Amino acid sequence: MSGEIEDFIQYRIARALEALRESEILANSGHWNACVNRLYYACFYAVSALLAKYDLSSSKHSGLRSFFNRHFVKNGIIPKDIALIYNALYERRQEGDYEIYVSFKETDVRPWLRDAESFVHTIITLLEQNK
Repeated sequence: MSGEIEDFIQYRIARALEALRESEILANSGHWNACVNRLYYACFYAVSALLAKYDLSSSKHSGLRSFFNRHFVKNGIIPKDIALIYNALYERRQEGDYEIYVSFKETDVRPWLRDAESFVHTIITLLEQNK
């Protein structure tokens, strides 16, 4: 793997961890829709790091999800219950960012904080195992 790709992977992982921290700040101040956005992006950054390692990329979020599901979930590398976190947050982020009258509640979002953290750390572990 080239140094440029490794740098990109490290950058995306740093962004994923930063987005998780941002989601905590937003949750603690009751900004639930913005929190969901950051949770999704934490997972997105982690997935883009993983895909980069295998020279897979897409300019669209749906394309990254497709590659992720095809190459890592379908093959059993990522358990389906873990992959569901990313896929569900994608849908919730779409709702929160683009549909009108969507207002997430604390009782919905709080569990997603732990789920997203688990997802990101699963990806980090997979990247570290395959260095």
